[in-house]
Amino acid sequence: MADSIFKKIQVVGTSPVSFADAAAKAVAKVAETEKKASWFEVVELRGAIADGKVSQYQVTVNIGCKLD
Repeated sequence: MADSIFKKIQVVGTSPVSFADAAAKAVAKVAETEKKASWFEVVELRGAIADGKVSQYQVTVNIGCKLD
């Protein structure tokens, strides 16, 4: 088996629903242009507060894309 080389792209996904939804949206958006995206790692979780309630979930993810 040949060695694989990956580039890592860092993005922040957001969602009013959940951290999982924010991560899924980030991965889906990168996959639109990076056809060889093959893994992701969650780097950071945070959110926004409005009127004393969670208004947005934010997830920083690194996405690994295999290079030819």
